Amino acid sequence: MKPARLTAQLKRQALGLGADLVGVADLAPFSRLKTYPPDLLAPYRRAVSLAVRLPRAIFDDLVDQPTPIYANFYQAANRRLDEIALGVAGFLEDHDYRALPIPASQMIDMTELRGALTHKAVARMAGLGWQGKSLLIITPQYGPRVRLVTVVTDAPLKANRPLANRCGKCDQCRRACPAGAIKGVGTGNRYDSRGQALHFAKCRNLLMQNFAKLPKVEVPICGFCIKACPFTR
Repeated sequence: MKPARLTAQLKRQALGLGADLVGVADLAPFSRLKTYPPDLLAPYRRAVSLAVRLPRAIFDDLVDQPTPIYANFYQAANRRLDEIALGVAGFLEDHDYRALPIPASQMIDMTELRGALTHKAVARMAGLGWQGKSLLIITPQYGPRVRLVTVVTDAPLKANRPLANRCGKCDQCRRACPAGAIKGVGTGNRYDSRGQALHFAKCRNLLMQNFAKLPKVEVPICGFCIKACPFTR
């Protein structure tokens, strides 16, 4: 099957399984990407990036801290993404290609808050959105109120292109950040490190504080930069 046809069929399959957005990234630019294990991407040439949106009202209800409702549906979105990723991997295997789904929100390094790979970097290269000043992926359709998952594969899928950054001079996420972690520094393409955009320790400390102290908020979340983004609204 030709790559364009296989890609179109895969995207229809992903949307049918419940994804709101799907794109394909070329893995060639990721040769230096930090992964766990370090050779995770070696057998693969493409990555399928999948997103599901969270309802806008979840963020409208944030006042001074993340809510149990947000925590619940944050986790529900991750479970749905893992199921979609399994379905996409199965589709690729049925066409005789190797495919590895990477869990949506599995933390391997709790100090750095990193998983097996960064879904955000893959989503940017797959054309789902651009890297905002919060370091979140900003999609044109839903802003940053999406959760992401990735399936890596050796299938010769047709890769998408990254989107142009549309944050401009907006700094609403910086002003909304309760930790004062967002520097408000823009980028035309991508940040070379977290430190260019964030005081990461401030962000991590607030997330872990929420995780430890807030009743029924059992994941490290915040959400105020998501709420503030004009593309969320």
